[in-house]
Amino acid sequence: MEEILGLFPENIRQAIRTKINNRWDGMQEIRFRLQQPIELIFDDHTEWVHGIRPDRKDSIFLLNQLSEFSLYRMEDELREGYVTIEGGHRVGLSGKVNTVHGHVKAIQHIAFFNIRIAKQKIGSGLPLIPYLYQQQYLNTLMIGPPQTGKTTLIRDVARLIGTGWGKIDAHKVGVIDERSEIGGAKKGIPQHDLGIRTDVMDACPKDEGMMMMIRSMSPEVLIVDEIGRESDVQALMEAINAGVIVICTIHGHSLKALQKRPSLEPLFTQHVFQRFVLLDRRNRAGDIHRIYDQNEANLLQKSRCVANAVDWRASFHRHNNNDRV
Repeated sequence: MEEILGLFPENIRQAIRTKINNRWDGMQEIRFRLQQPIELIFDDHTEWVHGIRPDRKDSIFLLNQLSEFSLYRMEDELREGYVTIEGGHRVGLSGKVNTVHGHVKAIQHIAFFNIRIAKQKIGSGLPLIPYLYQQQYLNTLMIGPPQTGKTTLIRDVARLIGTGWGKIDAHKVGVIDERSEIGGAKKGIPQHDLGIRTDVMDACPKDEGMMMMIRSMSPEVLIVDEIGRESDVQALMEAINAGVIVICTIHGHSLKALQKRPSLEPLFTQHVFQRFVLLDRRNRAGDIHRIYDQNEANLLQKSRCVANAVDWRASFHRHNNNDRV
């Protein structure tokens, strides 16, 4: 996790390192606020780094590390409110917003930072993947609020499809990684294992990236994280009409709520998806709450798959939990 610790001035770096003390596997976020103690959010609790309250000089140091001493290079990120760093970790930014004609131009006087720690959980997709396959992979939408493990899960699904599982051969996978979170690419090379037959379009807008990937790499399955804009939906429809399977995630609390969003209407009126996977974090991030088919029947009611089966690292047979992590 040196790519994260390297963002901070030396005194803060050492204080965080000492406090975490090799507990990185359980870390979710580091929240850095000016004039406030640093907050460490673990999977099941929160701790504080007392005795240090970052000042403006510390925030400037952090910004310089993020931007490699060129805020101009971060112009797009400052408008979006986040920066993705090596390893796929996302740093959220908050402060005074600068607007032009009513639209956000950038965030100035940044005083709040949220370092969301990306993790690869090999095997987390094994309990889910059988539900996404019937003679071929099925168009799938994974739904959940922030921090419910959508990216972690879709990352492992990409790996399984691109490598093969059980008796299912590897398929050609195209990952559109607009925020560099799925693959955590460095100079175009994913730092996470996404599968032996997987190609990645890194740091590319989803709507353009999907069509570029189809034209250039002829994927059988497209993996896309965090759709939502009307242009994303249009590109998804074009991909599906071109015969490509799409597996994607979206922010949301329920299927009913998504069905009311005007931008998503074509996806539901044309019955694009055969699977809807609902995630929550009632027990921990990555809990599978429901899996619906295209008729909105809950498939989990007919199985022995439990809510937190996504955390199993065993074979995809859900009755075997001897290797649970």
